[in-house]
Amino acid sequence: MAWRWQLESQSGEPVTVDVEGAADATFPTRADAESWVGEVWQDLLEAGVDAVRLFEDDREVYGPMSLHSA
Repeated sequence: MAWRWQLESQSGEPVTVDVEGAADATFPTRADAESWVGEVWQDLLEAGVDAVRLFEDDREVYGPMSLHSA
């Protein structure tokens, strides 16, 4: 099993950004994936990511989760 984030624009379209670890990042556990996004969410937001979705292989686990403050 591999865990990964889909990075999205405000319109919900997938985006690619130049943030360390973002390109094709997969994680062995959900905790690792969630820890990573918790560490880099501000960098992702500054790079143009508005929301993220978490996937386990091809199954969407949750999202979209906004990176903007409520």
